[in-house]
Amino acid sequence: MESVKVIHDLVWGPWLLLLFLGTGIFYTFKLKGFQIFHFRYWWKSTAGTLGNRDEEAKSQIATACTALAATVGTGNIAGVATAIAAGGPGAVFWMWVSAFVGMAAAYGETYLGIRYRYRGTDGQYICGPFVYLEQGLKSRGIGLLYAFFCVLASLGMGSMVQANSISDSFTYAFSLPPLITGLAVTVLTMAVVFGGIGRISEAASRLVPFSACLYMFLCGIVIFSCYDKVPGVFSEIVREAFNFKSAAGGAAGYGMSKALRYGVARGVFSNEAGLGSLAVLHGAAGETTAEEQGMWAIFEVFFDTIISCTLTALVILCIAGKSGAAGGMFYADGQTDGSAMIAACFSQCFGAAGGYLTAISMALFAFATIIAWFYLGRQAVAYLTEHTGAGKVFLCFYGFVYLNAVFFGCVAKLELVWNLSDVFNGLMAVPNLIGILLLSREVKAPLRNRRKR
Repeated sequence: MESVKVIHDLVWGPWLLLLFLGTGIFYTFKLKGFQIFHFRYWWKSTAGTLGNRDEEAKSQIATACTALAATVGTGNIAGVATAIAAGGPGAVFWMWVSAFVGMAAAYGETYLGIRYRYRGTDGQYICGPFVYLEQGLKSRGIGLLYAFFCVLASLGMGSMVQANSISDSFTYAFSLPPLITGLAVTVLTMAVVFGGIGRISEAASRLVPFSACLYMFLCGIVIFSCYDKVPGVFSEIVREAFNFKSAAGGAAGYGMSKALRYGVARGVFSNEAGLGSLAVLHGAAGETTAEEQGMWAIFEVFFDTIISCTLTALVILCIAGKSGAAGGMFYADGQTDGSAMIAACFSQCFGAAGGYLTAISMALFAFATIIAWFYLGRQAVAYLTEHTGAGKVFLCFYGFVYLNAVFFGCVAKLELVWNLSDVFNGLMAVPNLIGILLLSREVKAPLRNRRKR
């Protein structure tokens, strides 16, 4: 256990955070601030198409929902609470800054994912960092390494940790035994993932909008109940942003979520920009362009952090204020628990139902992440085994192992798995970030290409 912690601290040291932020800043300059200065254009090309009924638009939206399912997770609750507890209100400002530069990195990796994707032996697209690391950098070894860590991360962070969040929430709120929760979540997962990417996309396109709207609605009620505090909260966020403690906590809390996501090291980056997962998930899109999918990736990062995480932060800061109540809510039974902070805040507005609503929200977020990360892991397995002649056998075996990981996550205590998952996520990120930096010449901004046409 101690050796795992040493490796964990080494992988998630300041150097990796600087690599994440540095890559995002590099792409921001390369794309000439596209995600900021052309907000109206990419918003219209993504969120502006949500009302369209044609098949192409539906395919784009389903792909975006699958990607959001992986990114909008329990980290939007626990990760934000972690940032505020570590760095105070000013941490939220640095979450915003990190998100805006992360949008550019997300665009770059998704662009490259579509650029290099190809169809596997089963007719489905194989797409992601392992593909452009092999074909773009001409290094299959690095691609295989990334895919290997992706499989391990899917079994840890993608399944066991998420399932454990559901189990803990339901035990706390409804006194439901972990065994019952485990059986129910495992059966539901099996029903969805064995239907292939089509059923995963369909489930995500229904689950993500509902869970996101429910959580946003609940946050909206809480914020509206103390609307007079909102201007002061925003003022405090900006005022407290420019000190070392807030900056460090904010940079951690932004990234430190993406997904389960409990600090830079306790989960995946909230929007997973730079981790490479968005490049995998967008590969399932049908006839599309790299620019279109890149803009959807920008939208997903924006929605995940600028909208969803900000709502969580406002709930905490409006209810807790500067009295130090946030710190008291943040500790339950001697352990850091971001969901307990949100439950305490919701209880201020909804009474005893606050804990139930928090548990339901976390369960919906976590289940969406479970089904999305199954697809991520399956893509990695397909890449690892495509030349073995027994790819279908390995894919079936992976499905069996994944379901067992979901069940085990519900009934076990996972301190070791948390740390191992963090390590695998960090190791996934390193080759991907290096790859998108070295392949940056191939990435073009949408407006530049449109003017050329």
